[in-house]
Amino acid sequence: MKSRDRVKAYGEVFTPRYMVDQMLDLVSEDLETAPDFVDKTFLEPSAGDGNFLVAILRRKLQAIEKHYPVKDWPQQSLFALASIYGIELLEDNHQEAQAIMLAEFLGFYRDHGIHAGTETDLQKAAAFLIDTNIVRGNTLTAQTVEGDDIQFSWWHRIEGQPRMVQREPFTLASLRDNAGFDFTVYATYRPCRIEFVHHEEKA
Repeated sequence: MKSRDRVKAYGEVFTPRYMVDQMLDLVSEDLETAPDFVDKTFLEPSAGDGNFLVAILRRKLQAIEKHYPVKDWPQQSLFALASIYGIELLEDNHQEAQAIMLAEFLGFYRDHGIHAGTETDLQKAAAFLIDTNIVRGNTLTAQTVEGDDIQFSWWHRIEGQPRMVQREPFTLASLRDNAGFDFTVYATYRPCRIEFVHHEEKA
């Protein structure tokens, strides 16, 4: 814990690494070996500083390394990022969670001697997906700190076009109302290659 005051005010207690690993071992098939493991979605409703999120990403990246040729790593690793969602109330934790996710993603490429600098679409797309999927807000109220609905995006693969993605926004609240994703309420986006999602090409 960071402080007793934060524990009292927010119930903030961080899960230790060994416990994170034990919990993820229970879903290791979904994370590492299932046919669609890259796209299996995970939502951390109380993300803290990102210890669960980064552990999920790390396992997915390791599985991608094992199951895909190097030429497919950028595409698959971005789809893996697109499958991981988080909500965190406290600003410092939220910033740390986003930062550690990007560092883990870039570290994977650095460790393999693959350039993914700030000027590359790979890093820009990764940062955009992290910023879009890991939001600051209150899971209990389904609202941001500004009082707006927490909004996520579903990243659909386009059949027969392995690099292409279709972005469809929806709200967290729509899932609670048992009404399904409220895709029709929001502007849709043109299909684009996953490494170009940061261009925000609206329909």
